[in-house]
Amino acid sequence: MVGMRVFTGNQVLKNVQIDPSNGFSYTVWKDVPIPFYMSIYFFHIVNPDAILQGEKPIVAQRGPYVYREYRPKGNITFNENYTVSYRVYRQFHFCPERSVGNESDELVLPNMLALGAAILAERFHPSFKIIFNAAMKNFNQTAFFRKTVGEIMWGYEDKFITFLKKLFPNLLPFKDKYGLFADLNNTDTGLFTINTGVDDINKVHKINTWNGLRKVNFWHSEQCNMLNGTAGEMWPPFMDPSDSLKFFSPDACRSLELVYQESGWTYGLPSYRYIAPKTMFANGTVYPPNEGFCPCRQSGVLNVSTCRYNAQIFISHPHFYNADPVLQKAINGLHPNEKNHALFIDIHPLSGIPLNVSIKLQLNLFLKSAKGIQIAGKMRTMLLPLIWFDESGNVDGPILDTFYTFMQIIPLVLQCIQYILMAVGALLGLVAAILAVIRLQQNRRKISGIENIGNKSEDSGKTQELGCSNGKLVRMESRL
Repeated sequence: MVGMRVFTGNQVLKNVQIDPSNGFSYTVWKDVPIPFYMSIYFFHIVNPDAILQGEKPIVAQRGPYVYREYRPKGNITFNENYTVSYRVYRQFHFCPERSVGNESDELVLPNMLALGAAILAERFHPSFKIIFNAAMKNFNQTAFFRKTVGEIMWGYEDKFITFLKKLFPNLLPFKDKYGLFADLNNTDTGLFTINTGVDDINKVHKINTWNGLRKVNFWHSEQCNMLNGTAGEMWPPFMDPSDSLKFFSPDACRSLELVYQESGWTYGLPSYRYIAPKTMFANGTVYPPNEGFCPCRQSGVLNVSTCRYNAQIFISHPHFYNADPVLQKAINGLHPNEKNHALFIDIHPLSGIPLNVSIKLQLNLFLKSAKGIQIAGKMRTMLLPLIWFDESGNVDGPILDTFYTFMQIIPLVLQCIQYILMAVGALLGLVAAILAVIRLQQNRRKISGIENIGNKSEDSGKTQELGCSNGKLVRMESRL
Protein backbone atom coordinates (compact mmCIF):
# COMPACT_ATOMS: atom_id res chain seq x y z
CA MET A 1 0.00 0.00 0.00
CA VAL A 2 2.86 2.37 0.74
CA GLY A 3 4.30 1.80 -2.74
CA MET A 4 0.93 2.58 -4.36
CA ARG A 5 0.59 5.84 -2.44
CA VAL A 6 4.11 6.88 -3.36
CA PHE A 7 3.53 6.06 -7.03
CA THR A 8 0.16 7.85 -7.14
CA GLY A 9 1.57 10.82 -5.24
CA ASN A 10 4.42 11.12 -7.72
CA GLN A 11 1.98 10.96 -10.62
CA VAL A 12 -0.11 13.73 -9.05
CA LEU A 13 2.93 15.94 -8.47
CA LYS A 14 4.03 15.41 -12.05
CA ASN A 15 0.64 16.23 -13.53
CA VAL A 16 -0.39 19.30 -11.51
CA GLN A 17 2.83 21.30 -11.29
CA ILE A 18 3.01 24.06 -13.90
CA ASP A 19 6.29 23.20 -15.54
CA PRO A 20 7.10 23.24 -19.30
CA SER A 21 9.28 20.15 -18.82
CA ASN A 22 6.16 18.16 -17.88
CA GLY A 23 5.14 18.10 -21.54
CA PHE A 24 1.59 16.72 -21.65
CA SER A 25 0.36 18.27 -18.38
CA TYR A 26 1.81 21.67 -19.28
CA THR A 27 0.12 21.57 -22.70
CA VAL A 28 -3.21 20.78 -21.03
CA TRP A 29 -2.80 23.71 -18.63
CA LYS A 30 -1.75 26.12 -21.38
CA ASP A 31 -4.69 25.36 -23.66
CA VAL A 32 -7.33 23.46 -21.70
CA PRO A 33 -8.71 20.79 -24.08
CA ILE A 34 -12.00 20.53 -22.20
CA PRO A 35 -14.83 21.97 -24.34
CA PHE A 36 -16.59 24.82 -22.51
CA TYR A 37 -20.01 26.10 -23.50
CA MET A 38 -21.81 29.29 -22.54
CA SER A 39 -25.58 28.79 -22.54
CA ILE A 40 -27.52 32.08 -22.47
CA TYR A 41 -31.14 32.37 -21.33
CA PHE A 42 -32.98 35.68 -21.91
CA PHE A 43 -35.97 37.07 -20.01
CA HIS A 44 -38.30 38.31 -22.73
CA ILE A 45 -40.60 41.11 -21.47
CA VAL A 46 -44.25 40.19 -22.06
CA ASN A 47 -45.97 43.39 -20.84
CA PRO A 48 -43.67 46.41 -21.40
CA ASP A 49 -46.44 49.02 -21.57
CA ALA A 50 -48.07 47.76 -18.36
CA ILE A 51 -44.73 47.99 -16.53
CA LEU A 52 -44.54 51.71 -17.33
CA GLN A 53 -47.95 52.06 -15.69
CA GLY A 54 -46.70 50.51 -12.47
CA GLU A 55 -47.83 46.92 -12.97
CA LYS A 56 -45.81 43.83 -12.09
CA PRO A 57 -43.46 42.67 -14.89
CA ILE A 58 -44.20 39.41 -16.68
CA VAL A 59 -41.21 37.63 -18.21
CA ALA A 60 -40.83 34.53 -20.37
CA GLN A 61 -37.53 32.66 -20.50
CA ARG A 62 -36.06 32.21 -23.98
CA GLY A 63 -33.15 30.00 -24.93
CA PRO A 64 -30.69 28.56 -24.48
CA TYR A 65 -28.51 30.26 -27.07
CA VAL A 66 -25.29 28.29 -26.82
CA TYR A 67 -21.75 29.45 -27.59
CA ARG A 68 -18.59 27.36 -27.70
CA GLU A 69 -16.08 29.10 -25.48
CA TYR A 70 -12.33 28.95 -26.09
CA ARG A 71 -9.85 30.02 -23.40
CA PRO A 72 -6.29 29.91 -24.72
CA LYS A 73 -3.56 31.39 -22.53
CA GLY A 74 -1.10 33.94 -23.85
CA ASN A 75 1.78 36.17 -22.70
CA ILE A 76 3.00 33.30 -20.47
CA THR A 77 6.00 34.37 -18.39
CA PHE A 78 7.70 32.26 -15.70
CA ASN A 79 9.04 34.28 -12.78
CA GLU A 80 11.92 33.59 -10.40
CA ASN A 81 9.67 33.24 -7.34
CA TYR A 82 8.01 30.04 -8.66
CA THR A 83 5.07 31.93 -10.16
CA VAL A 84 3.83 32.25 -13.74
CA SER A 85 2.03 35.22 -15.30
CA TYR A 86 -0.43 34.91 -18.18
CA ARG A 87 -3.63 36.21 -19.77
CA VAL A 88 -6.70 34.17 -20.71
CA TYR A 89 -8.26 35.22 -24.00
CA ARG A 90 -11.92 34.33 -24.40
CA GLN A 91 -13.54 33.62 -27.75
CA PHE A 92 -17.20 32.73 -28.37
CA HIS A 93 -18.66 30.93 -31.39
CA PHE A 94 -22.39 30.38 -31.79
CA CYS A 95 -23.54 26.72 -31.83
CA PRO A 96 -26.93 26.54 -33.63
CA GLU A 97 -27.08 22.75 -33.19
CA ARG A 98 -27.12 23.15 -29.40
CA SER A 99 -29.35 26.22 -29.31
CA VAL A 100 -33.10 26.67 -29.17
CA GLY A 101 -33.33 29.44 -31.74
CA ASN A 102 -30.97 31.64 -33.73
CA GLU A 103 -29.11 34.89 -33.14
CA SER A 104 -31.65 36.54 -35.46
CA ASP A 105 -34.47 35.90 -32.96
CA GLU A 106 -36.04 39.14 -31.70
CA LEU A 107 -36.71 39.76 -28.02
CA VAL A 108 -38.17 42.60 -25.96
CA LEU A 109 -35.76 43.72 -23.25
CA PRO A 110 -35.21 46.85 -21.16
CA ASN A 111 -33.21 49.63 -22.81
CA MET A 112 -30.32 49.46 -20.36
CA LEU A 113 -28.49 52.56 -21.57
CA ALA A 114 -31.55 54.80 -21.61
CA LEU A 115 -32.90 53.62 -18.25
CA GLY A 116 -29.44 53.77 -16.65
CA ALA A 117 -28.97 57.31 -17.96
CA ALA A 118 -32.42 58.23 -16.60
CA ILE A 119 -31.39 57.27 -13.07
CA LEU A 120 -28.23 59.39 -13.41
CA ALA A 121 -30.17 62.32 -14.88
CA GLU A 122 -32.59 62.35 -11.94
CA ARG A 123 -29.91 64.08 -9.86
CA PHE A 124 -29.43 66.91 -12.34
CA HIS A 125 -30.93 70.41 -12.42
CA PRO A 126 -34.55 70.65 -13.69
CA SER A 127 -33.43 72.57 -16.79
CA PHE A 128 -31.04 69.76 -17.68
CA LYS A 129 -33.85 67.25 -17.26
CA ILE A 130 -35.84 69.11 -19.91
CA ILE A 131 -32.91 68.76 -22.32
CA PHE A 132 -32.56 65.09 -21.43
CA ASN A 133 -36.26 64.37 -22.07
CA ALA A 134 -36.08 66.16 -25.41
CA ALA A 135 -33.02 64.13 -26.38
CA MET A 136 -34.84 60.88 -25.52
CA LYS A 137 -37.65 61.81 -27.89
CA ASN A 138 -35.27 63.03 -30.59
CA PHE A 139 -33.36 59.72 -30.54
CA ASN A 140 -36.60 57.66 -30.37
CA GLN A 141 -35.57 56.09 -27.10
CA THR A 142 -38.07 53.94 -25.19
CA ALA A 143 -37.82 52.12 -21.88
CA PHE A 144 -38.12 48.76 -23.66
CA PHE A 145 -37.03 47.88 -27.17
CA ARG A 146 -37.01 44.97 -29.59
CA LYS A 147 -33.56 43.69 -30.59
CA THR A 148 -32.11 40.50 -32.00
CA VAL A 149 -30.14 38.09 -29.85
CA GLY A 150 -26.99 38.94 -31.81
CA GLU A 151 -27.46 42.69 -31.24
CA ILE A 152 -28.06 42.25 -27.53
CA MET A 153 -25.05 39.97 -27.16
CA TRP A 154 -22.43 41.59 -29.40
CA GLY A 155 -23.60 45.16 -29.79
CA TYR A 156 -25.81 47.47 -31.84
CA GLU A 157 -25.26 50.91 -33.28
CA ASP A 158 -27.33 53.85 -32.05
CA LYS A 159 -26.98 57.63 -32.30
CA PHE A 160 -28.03 57.76 -28.66
CA ILE A 161 -24.70 56.15 -27.75
CA THR A 162 -22.83 59.07 -29.33
CA PHE A 163 -25.05 61.46 -27.39
CA LEU A 164 -24.38 59.69 -24.08
CA LYS A 165 -20.63 59.70 -24.66
CA LYS A 166 -20.78 63.48 -25.08
CA LEU A 167 -23.10 63.85 -22.09
CA PHE A 168 -21.12 61.56 -19.77
CA PRO A 169 -17.52 61.63 -21.08
CA ASN A 170 -15.21 58.85 -19.84
CA LEU A 171 -18.19 57.07 -18.30
CA LEU A 172 -18.94 54.54 -21.04
CA PRO A 173 -16.18 51.98 -21.75
CA PHE A 174 -17.30 51.02 -25.26
CA LYS A 175 -16.88 52.90 -28.54
CA ASP A 176 -19.67 52.80 -31.11
CA LYS A 177 -21.59 49.64 -30.20
CA TYR A 178 -23.16 48.46 -26.99
CA GLY A 179 -23.87 44.81 -26.13
CA LEU A 180 -23.93 42.69 -22.99
CA PHE A 181 -20.92 40.60 -24.10
CA ALA A 182 -19.33 43.02 -26.55
CA ASP A 183 -16.38 43.65 -24.24
CA LEU A 184 -15.82 39.95 -23.51
CA ASN A 185 -15.32 38.43 -26.96
CA ASN A 186 -11.67 38.36 -28.09
CA THR A 187 -10.56 40.06 -24.88
CA ASP A 188 -8.69 38.83 -21.82
CA THR A 189 -9.74 38.56 -18.19
CA GLY A 190 -6.72 40.43 -16.84
CA LEU A 191 -3.13 39.54 -16.00
CA PHE A 192 -3.04 36.60 -13.60
CA THR A 193 0.07 35.61 -11.66
CA ILE A 194 -0.27 32.25 -9.92
CA ASN A 195 2.00 29.79 -8.11
CA THR A 196 3.49 26.96 -10.15
CA GLY A 197 3.70 24.55 -7.21
CA VAL A 198 7.32 23.63 -8.06
CA ASP A 199 8.54 24.78 -4.64
CA ASP A 200 5.38 23.84 -2.68
CA ILE A 201 2.66 21.67 -4.22
CA ASN A 202 0.13 23.01 -1.70
CA LYS A 203 0.34 26.44 -3.35
CA VAL A 204 -0.07 25.32 -6.96
CA HIS A 205 -2.60 27.41 -8.96
CA LYS A 206 -3.15 29.83 -6.07
CA ILE A 207 -3.31 33.49 -7.07
CA ASN A 208 -0.34 35.69 -6.30
CA THR A 209 -1.60 38.86 -8.04
CA TRP A 210 -4.23 39.99 -10.54
CA ASN A 211 -3.31 42.91 -12.79
CA GLY A 212 -0.33 43.41 -10.49
CA LEU A 213 -2.57 43.81 -7.42
CA ARG A 214 -2.64 41.63 -4.32
CA LYS A 215 -6.19 42.79 -3.61
CA VAL A 216 -8.95 44.63 -5.49
CA ASN A 217 -10.41 47.98 -4.46
CA PHE A 218 -14.05 47.55 -5.51
CA TRP A 219 -15.42 46.86 -2.04
CA HIS A 220 -15.50 48.38 1.42
CA SER A 221 -13.59 45.95 3.62
CA GLU A 222 -10.19 44.28 3.63
CA GLN A 223 -11.78 40.83 3.66
CA CYS A 224 -14.07 41.48 0.69
CA ASN A 225 -11.20 42.87 -1.42
CA MET A 226 -8.94 39.84 -0.88
CA LEU A 227 -7.79 37.62 -3.77
CA ASN A 228 -8.52 34.16 -2.38
CA GLY A 229 -7.91 30.73 -3.85
CA THR A 230 -7.08 30.02 -7.48
CA ALA A 231 -8.02 31.43 -10.89
CA GLY A 232 -10.91 28.96 -11.04
CA GLU A 233 -9.38 26.39 -13.40
CA MET A 234 -7.64 23.96 -11.03
CA TRP A 235 -6.95 23.62 -7.31
CA PRO A 236 -4.16 22.13 -5.16
CA PRO A 237 -4.18 18.30 -4.91
CA PHE A 238 -4.93 15.98 -1.98
CA MET A 239 -8.24 17.65 -1.08
CA ASP A 240 -10.31 16.81 1.96
CA PRO A 241 -14.09 17.30 2.49
CA SER A 242 -13.26 19.91 5.13
CA ASP A 243 -11.61 22.04 2.41
CA SER A 244 -13.61 24.73 0.62
CA LEU A 245 -13.18 25.67 -3.04
CA LYS A 246 -12.02 29.28 -3.31
CA PHE A 247 -11.39 31.19 -6.54
CA PHE A 248 -11.30 34.75 -7.87
CA SER A 249 -13.86 35.65 -10.55
CA PRO A 250 -13.11 38.73 -12.69
CA ASP A 251 -16.74 38.69 -13.88
CA ALA A 252 -18.02 38.96 -10.29
CA CYS A 253 -15.12 41.28 -9.35
CA ARG A 254 -14.56 39.29 -6.17
CA SER A 255 -13.44 35.99 -4.69
CA LEU A 256 -16.05 33.27 -4.36
CA GLU A 257 -16.11 30.22 -2.14
CA LEU A 258 -17.91 26.92 -2.72
CA VAL A 259 -18.52 24.34 0.00
CA TYR A 260 -18.43 20.53 0.00
CA GLN A 261 -21.80 18.84 -0.52
CA GLU A 262 -21.15 15.13 -1.14
CA SER A 263 -18.78 12.48 -2.46
CA GLY A 264 -19.52 10.47 -5.56
CA TRP A 265 -18.21 9.24 -8.91
CA THR A 266 -17.89 11.30 -12.09
CA TYR A 267 -17.08 9.49 -15.35
CA GLY A 268 -15.70 6.54 -13.38
CA LEU A 269 -13.50 8.71 -11.15
CA PRO A 270 -13.99 9.53 -7.46
CA SER A 271 -15.17 13.11 -7.01
CA TYR A 272 -16.28 15.71 -4.49
CA ARG A 273 -19.22 17.96 -5.38
CA TYR A 274 -18.95 21.60 -4.32
CA ILE A 275 -21.87 24.04 -4.38
CA ALA A 276 -22.54 27.68 -3.54
CA PRO A 277 -23.49 28.28 0.10
CA LYS A 278 -26.67 30.25 0.74
CA THR A 279 -24.49 33.02 2.16
CA MET A 280 -22.61 33.64 -1.14
CA PHE A 281 -24.75 36.64 -2.14
CA ALA A 282 -26.40 37.25 1.24
CA ASN A 283 -26.51 40.87 2.36
CA GLY A 284 -24.70 42.20 5.41
CA THR A 285 -27.75 41.92 7.62
CA VAL A 286 -28.15 38.19 7.00
CA TYR A 287 -24.40 37.47 6.86
CA PRO A 288 -22.22 40.15 8.54
CA PRO A 289 -18.95 39.24 6.70
CA ASN A 290 -20.66 40.41 3.48
CA GLU A 291 -21.22 43.91 4.85
CA GLY A 292 -18.20 45.05 2.84
CA PHE A 293 -20.09 44.32 -0.40
CA CYS A 294 -22.84 46.79 0.49
CA PRO A 295 -24.74 49.09 -0.04
CA CYS A 296 -27.02 46.07 -0.33
CA ARG A 297 -30.59 45.41 -1.32
CA GLN A 298 -32.46 42.23 -0.49
CA SER A 299 -30.38 39.20 0.40
CA GLY A 300 -29.30 37.05 -2.51
CA VAL A 301 -28.05 39.71 -4.94
CA LEU A 302 -24.66 41.43 -5.31
CA ASN A 303 -24.30 45.02 -6.51
CA VAL A 304 -21.43 45.04 -9.03
CA SER A 305 -21.92 48.63 -10.22
CA THR A 306 -18.58 49.67 -8.67
CA CYS A 307 -16.71 47.42 -11.12
CA ARG A 308 -19.11 47.84 -14.05
CA TYR A 309 -18.68 51.56 -14.73
CA ASN A 310 -21.54 52.42 -12.33
CA ALA A 311 -24.09 50.51 -14.40
CA GLN A 312 -26.93 49.47 -12.10
CA ILE A 313 -26.20 45.75 -12.47
CA PHE A 314 -26.72 43.11 -9.78
CA ILE A 315 -25.71 39.46 -10.02
CA SER A 316 -27.54 36.56 -8.41
CA HIS A 317 -28.33 32.91 -8.92
CA PRO A 318 -30.78 32.24 -11.80
CA HIS A 319 -34.43 33.01 -11.12
CA PHE A 320 -33.29 34.45 -7.74
CA TYR A 321 -32.59 30.96 -6.44
CA ASN A 322 -31.45 31.11 -2.77
CA ALA A 323 -32.44 34.81 -2.61
CA ASP A 324 -35.02 36.68 -0.57
CA PRO A 325 -38.43 35.40 -1.83
CA VAL A 326 -39.63 38.99 -2.26
CA LEU A 327 -37.36 39.33 -5.32
CA GLN A 328 -38.91 36.36 -7.10
CA LYS A 329 -42.46 37.35 -6.13
CA ALA A 330 -41.98 40.82 -7.66
CA ILE A 331 -41.67 39.25 -11.14
CA ASN A 332 -44.15 36.90 -12.78
CA GLY A 333 -42.56 34.05 -14.73
CA LEU A 334 -39.73 33.02 -12.39
CA HIS A 335 -39.47 29.45 -11.10
CA PRO A 336 -36.29 28.94 -9.04
CA ASN A 337 -35.23 25.37 -8.29
CA GLU A 338 -32.04 23.54 -7.36
CA LYS A 339 -31.98 21.18 -10.34
CA ASN A 340 -31.90 23.91 -13.01
CA HIS A 341 -30.39 26.87 -11.20
CA ALA A 342 -27.81 25.68 -8.64
CA LEU A 343 -24.16 25.90 -9.64
CA PHE A 344 -21.68 23.12 -8.86
CA ILE A 345 -18.18 21.81 -9.49
CA ASP A 346 -17.30 18.10 -9.38
CA ILE A 347 -13.60 17.85 -8.60
CA HIS A 348 -11.13 14.97 -8.47
CA PRO A 349 -9.88 15.32 -4.87
CA LEU A 350 -6.54 13.59 -5.42
CA SER A 351 -5.40 15.92 -8.21
CA GLY A 352 -7.58 19.02 -7.66
CA ILE A 353 -8.69 18.90 -11.31
CA PRO A 354 -12.39 19.65 -12.11
CA LEU A 355 -14.23 16.84 -13.87
CA ASN A 356 -17.61 18.51 -14.40
CA VAL A 357 -18.39 22.22 -14.04
CA SER A 358 -21.60 24.25 -14.22
CA ILE A 359 -21.33 27.89 -13.13
CA LYS A 360 -24.72 29.63 -13.30
CA LEU A 361 -25.22 33.35 -12.68
CA GLN A 362 -27.89 35.92 -13.51
CA LEU A 363 -27.63 39.60 -14.48
CA ASN A 364 -30.32 41.90 -13.11
CA LEU A 365 -31.00 45.57 -13.86
CA PHE A 366 -32.06 47.99 -11.12
CA LEU A 367 -35.08 50.00 -12.32
CA LYS A 368 -37.17 52.78 -10.83
CA SER A 369 -39.23 55.74 -11.86
CA ALA A 370 -37.05 58.86 -12.00
CA LYS A 371 -38.46 62.18 -10.87
CA GLY A 372 -38.70 64.58 -13.78
CA ILE A 373 -37.63 61.93 -16.31
CA GLN A 374 -40.37 60.79 -18.67
CA ILE A 375 -38.91 57.61 -20.16
CA ALA A 376 -39.18 55.62 -16.90
CA GLY A 377 -42.90 56.33 -16.51
CA LYS A 378 -44.47 55.03 -13.29
CA MET A 379 -42.54 51.76 -13.10
CA ARG A 380 -41.97 50.15 -9.74
CA THR A 381 -38.62 50.06 -8.00
CA MET A 382 -37.32 46.57 -8.77
CA LEU A 383 -34.54 44.27 -9.89
CA LEU A 384 -35.54 43.08 -13.35
CA PRO A 385 -33.79 39.90 -14.62
CA LEU A 386 -32.04 40.37 -17.98
CA ILE A 387 -30.29 37.08 -18.69
CA TRP A 388 -28.80 34.13 -16.90
CA PHE A 389 -25.95 32.03 -18.20
CA ASP A 390 -24.47 28.61 -17.58
CA GLU A 391 -20.74 28.16 -18.20
CA SER A 392 -20.27 24.40 -18.36
CA GLY A 393 -17.57 21.93 -19.26
CA ASN A 394 -16.55 18.37 -18.49
CA VAL A 395 -13.57 16.08 -18.98
CA ASP A 396 -14.22 13.89 -22.01
CA GLY A 397 -12.57 12.07 -24.91
CA PRO A 398 -8.82 11.36 -25.03
CA ILE A 399 -8.06 13.62 -22.07
CA LEU A 400 -10.48 11.59 -19.91
CA ASP A 401 -8.90 8.33 -21.10
CA THR A 402 -5.41 9.56 -20.26
CA PHE A 403 -6.47 10.96 -16.91
CA TYR A 404 -8.38 7.78 -16.05
CA THR A 405 -5.35 5.65 -16.95
CA PHE A 406 -2.90 7.57 -14.77
CA MET A 407 -5.22 8.31 -11.85
CA GLN A 408 -7.34 5.15 -11.71
CA ILE A 409 -6.14 2.20 -13.79
CA ILE A 410 -2.41 2.24 -12.97
CA PRO A 411 -2.94 2.74 -9.18
CA LEU A 412 -5.60 -0.02 -9.26
CA VAL A 413 -3.28 -2.42 -11.10
CA LEU A 414 -0.50 -1.57 -8.67
CA GLN A 415 -2.84 -2.16 -5.76
CA CYS A 416 -3.89 -5.55 -7.20
CA ILE A 417 -0.25 -6.51 -7.67
CA GLN A 418 0.44 -5.59 -4.06
CA TYR A 419 -2.51 -7.66 -2.88
CA ILE A 420 -1.29 -10.59 -5.00
CA LEU A 421 2.20 -10.26 -3.57
CA MET A 422 0.72 -10.08 -0.08
CA ALA A 423 -1.34 -13.22 -0.78
CA VAL A 424 1.70 -15.04 -2.20
CA GLY A 425 3.70 -13.95 0.82
CA ALA A 426 1.00 -15.22 3.15
CA LEU A 427 0.83 -18.53 1.24
CA LEU A 428 4.59 -18.95 1.42
CA GLY A 429 4.45 -18.20 5.11
CA LEU A 430 1.74 -20.82 5.56
CA VAL A 431 3.78 -23.41 3.64
CA ALA A 432 6.82 -22.59 5.73
CA ALA A 433 4.77 -23.00 8.88
CA ILE A 434 3.42 -26.37 7.72
CA LEU A 435 6.91 -27.57 6.84
CA ALA A 436 8.14 -26.44 10.24
CA VAL A 437 5.37 -28.40 11.96
CA ILE A 438 6.14 -31.50 9.89
CA ARG A 439 9.83 -31.22 10.69
CA LEU A 440 9.06 -30.77 14.36
CA GLN A 441 6.90 -33.87 14.34
CA GLN A 442 9.62 -35.81 12.56
CA ASN A 443 12.17 -34.72 15.15
CA ARG A 444 9.85 -35.83 17.93
CA ARG A 445 9.44 -39.23 16.31
CA LYS A 446 13.18 -39.65 16.01
CA ILE A 447 13.64 -38.82 19.68
CA SER A 448 10.83 -41.22 20.63
CA GLY A 449 12.40 -43.99 18.51
CA ILE A 450 15.76 -43.58 20.21
CA GLU A 451 14.11 -43.88 23.63
CA ASN A 452 12.31 -47.08 22.59
CA ILE A 453 15.53 -48.62 21.31
CA GLY A 454 17.20 -47.88 24.65
CA ASN A 455 14.38 -49.54 26.53
CA LYS A 456 14.65 -52.66 24.38
CA SER A 457 18.36 -52.74 24.96
CA GLU A 458 17.80 -52.73 28.67
CA ASP A 459 15.30 -55.58 28.37
CA SER A 460 17.68 -57.64 26.23
CA GLY A 461 20.42 -57.35 28.89
CA LYS A 462 18.36 -59.22 31.43
CA THR A 463 18.33 -63.18 32.00
CA GLN A 464 15.80 -65.25 33.76
CA GLU A 465 16.72 -68.02 36.16
CA LEU A 466 14.74 -70.48 38.32
CA GLY A 467 15.17 -70.35 42.04
CA CYS A 468 13.65 -71.48 45.22
CA SER A 469 11.90 -69.07 47.53
CA ASN A 470 10.06 -70.13 50.64
CA GLY A 471 9.98 -73.65 49.38
CA LYS A 472 8.52 -72.64 45.97
CA LEU A 473 9.97 -72.63 42.48
CA VAL A 474 10.02 -69.01 41.00
CA ARG A 475 11.63 -67.03 38.05
CA MET A 476 14.51 -64.81 38.98
CA GLU A 477 15.90 -61.97 36.71
CA SER A 478 19.49 -61.14 36.62
CA ARG A 479 21.68 -58.81 34.55
CA LEU A 480 24.61 -60.04 32.65
